[in-house]
Amino acid sequence: MSKIYTLITFILLISGKLFAQSADSLLQSITDTSEFKMINPAFKSTRIVLSHSTETQKAHDLDMRIRHHFGDIGGEFGSAHTLYGLDVASDLFIGFDYGITDRLTVSIGRSKHDELYNGFLKYKLFEQRGGKHHDFPLNITFLAQMGWITRAPFATNEFTVYANRFTYFLQPLISRKISQRLSLQVAPSVLLRKNTVESRDPENLFSIGFAGRLKLTKRLSFIADYTLVNGLNRPNDLSQKLYNPLGVGLEIETGGHVFSLNFMNSEFISENSFIADTKKSWKHGGVRFGFTISRNFTLFKSKDKNIQSKIY
Repeated sequence: MSKIYTLITFILLISGKLFAQSADSLLQSITDTSEFKMINPAFKSTRIVLSHSTETQKAHDLDMRIRHHFGDIGGEFGSAHTLYGLDVASDLFIGFDYGITDRLTVSIGRSKHDELYNGFLKYKLFEQRGGKHHDFPLNITFLAQMGWITRAPFATNEFTVYANRFTYFLQPLISRKISQRLSLQVAPSVLLRKNTVESRDPENLFSIGFAGRLKLTKRLSFIADYTLVNGLNRPNDLSQKLYNPLGVGLEIETGGHVFSLNFMNSEFISENSFIADTKKSWKHGGVRFGFTISRNFTLFKSKDKNIQSKIY
């Protein structure tokens, strides 16, 4: 009889152990992050140097952004006479980006150049993911921006129709985080406008942007972007010489702040301006210093302490 009790006890112990192992296995399969995980953001800010990135604001986060472009460092309008451009501000921008959801951002801002007001909607269609069964290799975001020129006309025939004061910019942004340190982006776009440099300069101006971010340390990154405009549907031999915008910089993270120090040949800040009207060249001293200060505010704090901002 004791042998039977011993056998039953042994069977119950084995069954209990097997059941526990099965439960642990099931729980692990449910919580295993290798099956499905989000990739860290490709970029640390919603902007790179001149261009937008694929990143959007977190829901209920408000980003106050101040950007400043100075004058030429060298060339005819630079050197020590203007303290290498620091005496001259070619453009100044202040704007606010608000995250309606984690994927949808709305913004309004104003630039000194052209007394330009601009607003945009930015929506992230797809987000880069990792895992065995849920791989998605890219971030894809769509940007729709409108600019409104409010300055007085330079000539009586400049804005013959009031609608000519408005420009529209449409751009899909596609990025991929290649590694923990390197992210790359490509962004074709079209700028719709009425006022052009000359008749052969197209009103619907196509361009394609290239950008990247290389993380140097935990809080310091090298960033760069280049926009190809000339040679697409714009002739290279216009009477007004225009150049492709190129910018490089250092991005510094300081908690709720993202601070970037930049050098670029574009005088202007908004895509509605710098894509169409970059008149300076890196080769001829037309490079300028600029900086961006970005401060993020969370307007409605979540009760879930595990929820953190995607950008800051």
